[in-house]
Formats: sequence, structure tokens, C-alpha cells
Amino acid sequence: MAMQAAEWWRGAVIYQVYPRSFQDTNSDGLGDLKGITRRLPHIANLGVDAIWLSPFFKSPMADMGYDVSDYCDVDPIFGTLDDFDEMMAVAHSLGLKVVIDQVISHTSDQHPWFVESRSSRTNPKADWYVWADPKRDGTAPNNWLSIFGGPGWEWDGVRRQYYQHNFLTSQPDLNFHNREVQDAVLKTVKFWLDRGVDGFRLDTVNYYFCDKLLRDNPPHEPDTSDGGLDAPDSNPYGMQNHLHDKTQPENLEFLKRFRTLLNQYEARATVGEVGDGARSLKTVAAYTSGGDKLHMCYTFDLLGPDFTAAHIRNCVDTFQKTVVDGWVCWAFSNHDVKRHVSRFAKAEEERPMIAKLAISVLAALRGSICLYQGEELGLAEADLAFEDLRDPYGIRFWPAFKGRDGCRTPMPWEAGKAHAGFTSAEKSWLPVPYEQAALSVDTQEDEADSVLTHYRRTLEFRKRHPALLDGDMEFIGTNQDLLAFTREKNGEKLLFVFNLTRKPAEFRLPVGMVLGERVDMPGAGGLAGREAMHLEALSALCSRVVAGAHTDRFNSMS
Repeated sequence: MAMQAAEWWRGAVIYQVYPRSFQDTNSDGLGDLKGITRRLPHIANLGVDAIWLSPFFKSPMADMGYDVSDYCDVDPIFGTLDDFDEMMAVAHSLGLKVVIDQVISHTSDQHPWFVESRSSRTNPKADWYVWADPKRDGTAPNNWLSIFGGPGWEWDGVRRQYYQHNFLTSQPDLNFHNREVQDAVLKTVKFWLDRGVDGFRLDTVNYYFCDKLLRDNPPHEPDTSDGGLDAPDSNPYGMQNHLHDKTQPENLEFLKRFRTLLNQYEARATVGEVGDGARSLKTVAAYTSGGDKLHMCYTFDLLGPDFTAAHIRNCVDTFQKTVVDGWVCWAFSNHDVKRHVSRFAKAEEERPMIAKLAISVLAALRGSICLYQGEELGLAEADLAFEDLRDPYGIRFWPAFKGRDGCRTPMPWEAGKAHAGFTSAEKSWLPVPYEQAALSVDTQEDEADSVLTHYRRTLEFRKRHPALLDGDMEFIGTNQDLLAFTREKNGEKLLFVFNLTRKPAEFRLPVGMVLGERVDMPGAGGLAGREAMHLEALSALCSRVVAGAHTDRFNSMS
């Protein structure tokens, strides 16, 4: 059954493109919009519904485009607005929606708004950013920290005040308490809506407002679980409970304004990035409830090192209990975290198996899903030398934390070409490791057992079963480390069992459950009988449920 056009996002598969690393067409070593256009058929052939483009706006690139200096123009390294329009047209002709990143919690310090704001305390934009006087001893207004290291405040000698920055010192935070700032931001959003984009991924969506009183954050107590963002242990950011520098109640009203604007256009959608520690799901619930704010959100719950039945069940079950009328977008990887094949695999030889099993699990969950470029090839994290790093986060915390460049290396297209076909330049912006070049698209294109082929088959399988798009989901208790649940819609009820362990396992059916024929799920491994399923290590099975009802009871294992 086709999704209603207005709710194309519900159950959609979204493919994230990191433009710098996708395809270079002008031989400067950097990916560009024409390169994305050239490779759109690859994305469409995967069977996804939409693409999400990381920032391509004009920027000094201090944080690889997440420091915007002009929200309504394309940075020359990526091309022109005409190139963007051409890419949009080709994407739509291939049936792909286009979602773009909106980085509106902060700008670049080179944005004209900030240049004017810092020029004096009396200019028209003086209050467009978060400015504050120093303490009497000259230190910062409070104890807020930057995610990228050091204080969350930077001194400006012209105004003789501090300005807030949650990230780099060159990324000053906008003051959303100022209605004029909200109006200006929404005007830039309207620019892209009028250009035909289908939706927005809202970067750090819970960072728009800070506490008006600029109160100190309390420490993050070790015996509680209400800490900060996904910061590595080497980063003191996680030592605070971030009560006052993000996730303020005023954000809800702005999100309503954002949604009101989107509702003026047909079939547009938003997905918000929520980084709020253990509070993330409560924040997602608030931001997606009521149908008047965000359409969906994603959190960092599945972006960690755990790939166990207990962890996945806990994340999904907690979401379903906490977010009653909202929607989630699940992902195992993105441009900010270590690639999941490297996080989940215990040995190099099991990486292809893990890559296949991970997409099988993701495709069966209730919610929309997001794929990050290269995961369809089973790419592992690149191990880069310090001199190759470009990520300021990694450079700041090296060697305790190597940053995000390892997941941002260029997409390998053709194994036999220099830089695996990403660029014809002498040097690419990040190197293409030999191990990744060996997994290039052309080497997997026609291989029946490749990770790429498995991705295509799995996404096709997902689309064939409406229950997987937005059907009900119910977990089944087991006394082994097995992930078992049903998906149900319009009379179709499917039982999924995933064995995420390194040994064979047996799953005995709940009392009263009767299975029909086994469903031909790609990559399934094992046998399904009348009373039990026998699964191989790191494998899955799927069968129809034709009669009976079940509870969380389970039979004892033999």
C-alpha cells in the first residue's frame, strides 16, 4: 500500500549525503552538487524514498559547512543555485524527495548578522546573538561549556562582552528570544520551501534557546542518568547536567511557528536532531506531540557501541512508551559517529555479516530510518593519521578522541581508479583507504552476496510489507539474547526474530501463537518449525502469524 502523499515521511527510508565526500566533478578534491546529481541513480536504485543533504550553504568551512555565512546561497566549492535546482529536478524525476540540513541554532562569525551584531551594543542587530557582560573578575558569565572543548563563551574586544557558542568560537549562537531573529530564520526557510525542497533536517534542534537568566549548569552526578550530549569521555562537556544551555520550554513555541510555515506548503516534513542525554526521549515526545511541531526526530540512542537485543529492545520500547503520538527516525550511523560496522563487529571478518544484519534489523523497526552514505557498502571506520585530520573536534581532543573524519572519507565508486573514482584531483580532501576502495560500488554491483545487493533486497522487502512502514509493533519476551517482535497492519502480521549473538539460538514460540509460511526475508538464516525457530549466529528469521494471540510469556528452552 502506498503511503499517503502528505505523509510520505512516515516509514520513509532517508539516505544521507555528505556533499564534500560524495562525488567530485571539477577535480578540486571536494564533492559537489553536480557530483550528487551524477550519482542520484545509485541512491534511487537502493530503493530509498528521500535524500538528506548535509550543509552546502556558503560557509568559511571551519566546521565543514555547519558554520553558515549565507543561508540562501550555495558555497562555490559545491557549485551554484542553478546546480542545486538541477539536482532537485533530477531527484524528483527519480522519485526521490529532497531534505536539506538547516543549521539555525548558530551561524558563522562571518555571517553579516554577526558582523553587524558585534560592531556595537546599539546597532539594529545588537541583540541578535547571546551577549553577556563578564563577571567582575573578567571571567565568563557562567560555567557553560562548548561541545568542541573549553568554555561556551568567547570574549569580544569591540563590545567588551562575551558571546555564547555551543560549538566552535567561530559559531556564535543566535538569540531566539528575539522575535526578529525567529522571523529572519523563518524567512531563510521559506526561501528553500519556495525552491521546492521537501523537508528539513534540523541540526541541534533543542539548542535554539538558552536560559534567559544565564544560570550555571549543575554538575552531572555519576549516579544519575541525566547527563549531556553524546560527548566522549575525554570531553568535560559530559560532566555537566545541561539544564540551562539547551532544551528550554520556549523552543516549543518556535517549533510551532516553524510547522505553521511548513503547513502552507504541500507534503513537507521535518526531522529534528535531539541530543539531550537520557532526557532525549522526553524531549522528542514534547517536540513531536500534537501534530503542530516537528514531524519526527532522531536521537543518539542507537549510535553507540551496543548491538544487542536487550539494548535495541530497551531503546525502542522506551520510545514507544514515552513518545505516545510522535514519530521516530532510527539510524545506526551518520556523519558524526564512528561507522556502525566498526562499532558492532568484534572481528574484521564478520563485518559483512554485521552490515547485513544491521540493515535487516533497522528495516523491521517501527519508524522511519536513515542510512548514511557508504553503509550500503559495509564501510568500516577509516583509521587516519593526525596530519590527515580536518575535523576541528578531532584535532582538539587528539589522541584521546580522533574526531569524525573517519566516517567522512570519500565514497568509493570504482576500485580501479585513483581515489576509488571519487575525484580525478591529485589529492582528495580526505584520503580513501585501500580497505574502503576494495568495497567500492562497482565491485559489489552485480555480486549476489554483496552488502550492496543485500541493502537493495532488504529495502525492497520493507516496501512490499505495509506492516513495516507504519504498522503496530509488539515485543515478545525471551530468556535468551534474542530480539523478537511482531509487526502488524491491515490483517498482515509478521514475526521477526533476530539472533545478534555469535552462536546458534533457539526461539520457542509463545503459547497460542501459530505461524504460517516462512517469509522470504533477505539474508535469513535458520529453520522455523511449529513450536520453535532455530537461528544461526548473527542471523534472522521472519514468518507470518496466522492464528492465535500472544503475550510476553515464553516457553522454557530445551
